[in-house]
Amino acid sequence: MAPELRRPLWIIVLAALLAALTTVPAEAHRAAAARQAERLDRGLIGVRSGNGNYVGWRLLGTDPPGAAFALYRGTTRIATVAGSTNHWDEGAPAGASYTVRPIVNGTEGPSSEPSLRFGDGYLDVPIQPPGSGYSANDASVGDLDGDGRLEIVLKWDPSNSKDNSQSGFTGNVHIDAYRLNGARLWRLDLGRNIRAGQHYTQFQVYDYDGDGRAEVAMKTADATVDGTGRVIGDAGADHRNSSGYILDGPEYLTMFDGRTGAALQTVDYVPPRGDVSDWGDSYGNRVDRFLAGTAYLDGVRPSLIMARGYYTRSVIAAWDWRDGRFTRRWTFDTDSSTNTGRGFDGQGSHSLSVGDVDQDGRDEIVYGAMTVDDDGRGLWTTRTGHGDAQHLGDFDPARPGLEYFKVSESTGQPSSLYIEPRDGRILWSTSACCDNGRGVAGDIWAGRLASEFWSASVPELRSVTGNNAGRKPSSANFLVWWDDDPVRELLDGTRIDKYGPSGDTRLLTAQGVHSNNGTKAVPSLSGDLLGDWREEVVWPTTDNTRLRIHTARQVTGRKLYTLLHDTQYRTALAWQNSGYNQPPHPSFFLGDGMSTPPQPQIYVR
Repeated sequence: MAPELRRPLWIIVLAALLAALTTVPAEAHRAAAARQAERLDRGLIGVRSGNGNYVGWRLLGTDPPGAAFALYRGTTRIATVAGSTNHWDEGAPAGASYTVRPIVNGTEGPSSEPSLRFGDGYLDVPIQPPGSGYSANDASVGDLDGDGRLEIVLKWDPSNSKDNSQSGFTGNVHIDAYRLNGARLWRLDLGRNIRAGQHYTQFQVYDYDGDGRAEVAMKTADATVDGTGRVIGDAGADHRNSSGYILDGPEYLTMFDGRTGAALQTVDYVPPRGDVSDWGDSYGNRVDRFLAGTAYLDGVRPSLIMARGYYTRSVIAAWDWRDGRFTRRWTFDTDSSTNTGRGFDGQGSHSLSVGDVDQDGRDEIVYGAMTVDDDGRGLWTTRTGHGDAQHLGDFDPARPGLEYFKVSESTGQPSSLYIEPRDGRILWSTSACCDNGRGVAGDIWAGRLASEFWSASVPELRSVTGNNAGRKPSSANFLVWWDDDPVRELLDGTRIDKYGPSGDTRLLTAQGVHSNNGTKAVPSLSGDLLGDWREEVVWPTTDNTRLRIHTARQVTGRKLYTLLHDTQYRTALAWQNSGYNQPPHPSFFLGDGMSTPPQPQIYVR
């Protein structure tokens, strides 16, 4: 029962009268507002397994509660599915084609698109390397052409890619867009004045203006070539110094058309590098540490987040893309003369997270050991410094709102921290020790309510109370919802394991593919891309000629709205490629003993 219903009637009436005489807080409106989201198709897939086909599809956030589905093989209705969004078609031919129709109030709705046919557990998407010595690297997704089906945006890294701490020249970075049939829509060449490496190019794919088609945003420079062959800036400029660093010359932010790759508008990148030494060193390592994200800062429509620096000075710029042009919403700067960022220097991580931490309906930027409010002001900082990994999600269903777990690189600070993200209170921490380079949070074991937490330099698993929860998993890298239960699995390199208190069980060893980003060993992308609510994993093949999308084939009786229509999860897919890739977490608890999540409050065009 809501607290208001437990109060005496006279108090309720008085409160209503007072409310009528005062201005209703803006956050109350925003908290109830629907958020802009993608108009998706059903993501229908047919996956061969043994002597039958697994079939899965999306429950859309706009579907009415209680919607059932009529599943057709060809023109024959083969099943009515009410309690899930998947089906096992025993004895079906390998080449079968499926469609699905929603059933609302006993009436069938329109037919879906035909199913996307997977082979033995995976779909190969042909890709085209830009030259010898290139590897397919980070990827993202978005509906670039407005047809409801996601396309893939892929970054190509040259073999001489460098960490920021390493001197030397690199080849050009290329960005491609592909349909799932392998048709390439466009290619960008970022040019000689964008260095290749994990921390230089963070790209965002999202529908920022709400026209039903995703745009693509990233940092550019002189001699960047867009998808139509047009050069940005000075085509002949070469700003590289003798060590291969690019510490002079203009820096740009460009929004590209998702359909053609055409540069729609280019503006100066904020912040400019200024004096290189202001960022923590003089040779170019820390000045070029970039992060990017997407956030619903007004609670309704998405804004672009572009950031620079985290070891010392940190600057975050928020941009709106409306009517074909950029407008800067705000800039947070730890060197600002105002109090918006004072005392927040040196707190960033190698990634960022986005979510409504204070439950006012608007998103905040969780940036390592600090959080920036939706209005661009510093919300809190723990002053525990830089770290390599962080996780924001509803990890404890017994606590309202979100929780936050991060690891620390500082030897003088707790090696890991569990934080109340509303105000930055440290709920528990582990002892200082070292550079704790990995950390993960998620419900990986059904034997305990809520999530577990573990990290590279802490010898045991921890519970939401911070207590020893038993054996640490075999990996501390990435997570994936893979099998038929809501407990999450371990994703590391090219394998998937299921945690158990006495040992992990191998569920998948992917063959003929590679992971990315060195010892980080991450896929190009992992998330709820197709089928039902469970997640796919995208790895490049060893020869870098295909992106291989692996998907689960176990039928589950759990019916959940597609995670793509939870905006915290969807923005997490967008920032997954930023810095050290981290798995996406939804805004609700998804795990053993979970409650039924509420229907997403979204609208689509």
